[in-house]
Amino acid sequence: MNIAHIPTAATYGLFVVVLVGGCWVIAEEETYRFNGHDITAYWGSEHFNISNQGTQVELFMDRYSGAGFTTKRSYGSGFFQMRIKAPRRNSAGVVTAFYLTSVGEAHDELDFEILGNEESRPIRLNTNIFIDGYGNREKTVHLSWFDPTADFHNYTLLWNHRQIVFFVDEVPVRVMRKVDGKSYPATRPMWLQASLWNGEPWAMDTDQKEIDWAYGPFRAYFKDFSVDGCPVDDEGSDLASCSSPEYWWNAEKYWTLDEGQQKAYEHVLEHYQTADYCVDRPHPPECGL
Repeated sequence: MNIAHIPTAATYGLFVVVLVGGCWVIAEEETYRFNGHDITAYWGSEHFNISNQGTQVELFMDRYSGAGFTTKRSYGSGFFQMRIKAPRRNSAGVVTAFYLTSVGEAHDELDFEILGNEESRPIRLNTNIFIDGYGNREKTVHLSWFDPTADFHNYTLLWNHRQIVFFVDEVPVRVMRKVDGKSYPATRPMWLQASLWNGEPWAMDTDQKEIDWAYGPFRAYFKDFSVDGCPVDDEGSDLASCSSPEYWWNAEKYWTLDEGQQKAYEHVLEHYQTADYCVDRPHPPECGL
């Protein structure tokens, strides 16, 4: 994720501490119930709406601000799902994100980033993984087998002590498996967050270098938020319990893809993947597994 246009936040008790323009700002938070989970709008609260009796969130972005929300509870492993409808029309440069993240400079993060585009070009999905504050593990696929702006689609993260899988509508689009002796995101509690933000020019693959605000404000919608997760305290003192086989997503059958998932994943890599850090950089240890 390019964070030039998006603040970061940490949640402490009744307050949200937000990093904006290099300064930490303390603001009292307002808690909302979203599909049974406590969330707060951690930035751009005036661009955040929750409706349909707490079952749908709308974020919108104009030239002044985007918005983001975060769970108040943190997790140490789990299976996390959100149905998302990305902004329509000419949305090049607009990023709709759903991700797990810890706090602090040496943070871990698992990103879904839906990259808007011109109407005649396919929407791209960028994924990235941060470990100990270091990212640059980006992979990108174009979502030309469906239109992520026309209807809601399911974006899912499986995170256990053996592998991380990014799914779109139950199809694996990204897999990272743990390599013994190498860094892996399992040492910090992470919060679930979603945001709509200005990614120009990083998120654009056209000659256009700025968002066309004539098509704004841009709106993204989120619903059917589902969490099967191992809850932990904010300090992560009980993280070790999150690798327990008592949690279904830690069972051995979820340490690798099954045969059908592997075939679907290989199909995505062959036909839809457009960028892969494993190819673009010297071969990292987690690649090729």
